[in-house]
Amino acid sequence: MKVSHRRSVAVLLAAAVVIASAASMSRPVYAETTLERLQKAKEEKEKTEDAKEDTENRKDSLEITQNSLLGQLSTLNDELAQISTNLEGIEADITAKESEIAQTEAELEEAIRVQDEQYVNMKLRIKAMYEQGGTDGYLGILFSAASFSEFLNKSDYIDRIHAYDRKMLQQFQDTCKYVEETKVRLNAELAALNDLRAKAEEEKNRVDGLVSQTSANVASYRSQIADAEATIDALESMIDEQEQDIAALQKQYEEELAKSRLAAQSKWRDISEVTFEEGDRKLMANIIYCEAGAEPYAGQVAVGAVVVNRVLSSVYPNTVVGVVYQNRQFSPVASGRLALALANDSATASCYQAADEAMSGVTNVGQCVYFRTPIPGLEGIRIGGHIFY
Repeated sequence: MKVSHRRSVAVLLAAAVVIASAASMSRPVYAETTLERLQKAKEEKEKTEDAKEDTENRKDSLEITQNSLLGQLSTLNDELAQISTNLEGIEADITAKESEIAQTEAELEEAIRVQDEQYVNMKLRIKAMYEQGGTDGYLGILFSAASFSEFLNKSDYIDRIHAYDRKMLQQFQDTCKYVEETKVRLNAELAALNDLRAKAEEEKNRVDGLVSQTSANVASYRSQIADAEATIDALESMIDEQEQDIAALQKQYEEELAKSRLAAQSKWRDISEVTFEEGDRKLMANIIYCEAGAEPYAGQVAVGAVVVNRVLSSVYPNTVVGVVYQNRQFSPVASGRLALALANDSATASCYQAADEAMSGVTNVGQCVYFRTPIPGLEGIRIGGHIFY
């Protein structure tokens, strides 16, 4: 029945589909009326609104996850900063410890040098005192004393020299021991610091990896959120278009109802006053075929009766051609299916018989001027798969 196509592209596409499938078309398809298209448009709008709501819920869920990841990322960055600070402190400690070790090694080298020097001097003194004769020797010094008191003094002098040598030797040994122990301790501390640095670097690498992974996850969720927002925008645009379509269809349907009521109240001609032209029978049979070819015979007669009722009503054109080709009334006209059916004369024998009955004035739907597939709330005469009203 009355059809309002959204776009001319849809008309061309429908025509292309019909032409492409003409060879295999065995059962005609019911035409949609304005009311049926209005109902479908509302259902499509509801589906679009549901899709929008689902997308908004998904976006909210993505944003919650993203915010959680951003919190994790902030914590990881704080942890990474702390690790980096600790690592810098460890590096500074290692540098200081290496400096201490270098200083200790220098002290050990200096102690060894002093010891070697003292050892050489001590050897020279011993050699001079014990191996050389004369007045510089040990005995020479003692026997050169002029008195016993001087003898004791010189003996004490020699003892002090020996004591000094022993003291210096002991100090050297103690210093070497201390330096060696210090070196061992510092090396152990350095090894511990190096181990600490290795662990800190390992932890830094681990946190670095977590930061990179979390950042990638945040970017992924940000991209998904952007996609969801784009989808929501597209769905909102679609809903706006659907609302416009629904408003147009609602207006068209209300006009149809008003026209149907007007037709019932208008002046009607008698069938005897109608003169059918050549070709009307073929046109009637083929429009019946397109609209009700798969319906029972009574349904085919009813569709023919609707066409004739319009011819008889003063509200519609007064010829079969005028009624069938009235703008946006029968969808097979706009889709090209009627033209194809006429070209092939696809109407069946029963369609021709129904056309003959309708054109003779037979009606099984009273003065109904519209029909469609049944939907809740629509009242009318039910014949086969159609409601006539």
